Amino acid sequence: MKCVIVIPARYQSTRFPGKPLAPIGGVPLLERVIRIATVAAQASGADFVVAADDERVADLARSVGAPVVMTSPHLPSGSDRALAAADLHAPDADFIVNLQGDLPFTPPAYLSALIAAARTGEASVFTPVVQLGWEALDGLRQRKQVTPFSGTTCIVGEGGRAHWFSKNIIPAIRTEAKLRAAGPLAPVFRHIGLYGYRRDALRFFVSSPIGHYEELEGLEQLRFLEAGIAIQTVTVKAARIAMWGIDSPDDARLAEQHLERLGDPLSDGVYDAA
Repeated sequence: MKCVIVIPARYQSTRFPGKPLAPIGGVPLLERVIRIATVAAQASGADFVVAADDERVADLARSVGAPVVMTSPHLPSGSDRALAAADLHAPDADFIVNLQGDLPFTPPAYLSALIAAARTGEASVFTPVVQLGWEALDGLRQRKQVTPFSGTTCIVGEGGRAHWFSKNIIPAIRTEAKLRAAGPLAPVFRHIGLYGYRRDALRFFVSSPIGHYEELEGLEQLRFLEAGIAIQTVTVKAARIAMWGIDSPDDARLAEQHLERLGDPLSDGVYDAA
């Protein structure tokens, strides 16, 4: 199975123009993500490429030795850009990992885990989840009181098959006190917004209309489930820095605070191996 990791990096972000070039702890955001892809690709035997929509993004990628292809700035989503880049750079790749260019704290092991699962599994789409401890679940509940659409949870069935995703915390727990006494892990899985697709599944996604529940929840992965396409979850360990994407200048400042408090994975060797 030939795999390619695609990093869609869009310069013209509405909320954060020039985002791929923005420094996070003195290192451009895109450079951080390229480092992650490089480590994961070496560990898993995959290829990788940056999907740029602007020469300034392409120049940054080339300056750190990353392969790059130009994709249209008018593509509607990172998924569309991932497929376009894979078609250009690796048209024979069977499996495409979409690593968005604004995810600077993604452990390379997450990508390697998806690729390993795809090599042995039969599903069309693969995505990581983290089983929450009770303290983490309490924290998620508190955050949702302020930002109710932050954080996605997943119902995980036998063998890791995803039954559903929601911006609500699912499942509801009627016997929580009993379960808390029984062990440290809650029966709640938080979804990590990273995807690996077999090429036909990604092509289906970009050519299909938005699904009913996808639109209601604002979760693109529901398009697959509504169409009866299986999604396989891969359980991974929680990352040291739990912050996921960088969507705004405020997020960039928060990311730097996390680096100061928790340390920088790029400088302490955490990302030197997947």
